[in-house]
Amino acid sequence: MTDADRDLDEPNRGVATESDEEGEIEGTFLVTAAEPDSAVLKNVESGQVHTLSSNPGVERADVVEGVVAPDPPLNVSYQLVETASRRSLSVERSDEPPTAKSKELAANQAVGGLAREERAGTGEIHVITVPEDGTEAAVDDVLEDEEQLLSRAARLGVNRVEVRSSPGVLSVRYMP
Repeated sequence: MTDADRDLDEPNRGVATESDEEGEIEGTFLVTAAEPDSAVLKNVESGQVHTLSSNPGVERADVVEGVVAPDPPLNVSYQLVETASRRSLSVERSDEPPTAKSKELAANQAVGGLAREERAGTGEIHVITVPEDGTEAAVDDVLEDEEQLLSRAARLGVNRVEVRSSPGVLSVRYMP
């Protein structure tokens, strides 16, 4: 397959594929670190990490759908050789309480339970039932694992992650 054969209007969302051309890898990549002269991309499906030998203008928490290729002759670093799309992601703690629907889901499951609901349109809502006296600690734990939140947002094709809470209920909203 050549670059001209790829249909950029319908990228291969979230699926990493090895190309026949010199070890190229096509997929959705989260930028986990970015310096002026390098960047680190994580394939959100396989978890494989690719250190770029130059920074093509990406920033931490960007998502790039594209193709990386190893740098010859050692093939230990990579270049971003094709970009189908790029977007920035954000994670925030909201002052808003979980919705009535989220509270209802939490009430119907045991402490430690997780319910996943599709959002109308794009995204998901994850509702976690936690001990009432441990709600703030649970929110802090979820927010500390920002890379996991960003990776899931990239896989879901959304731009924003919002964490809401009220005593005993934590909701993580993956939204466009």
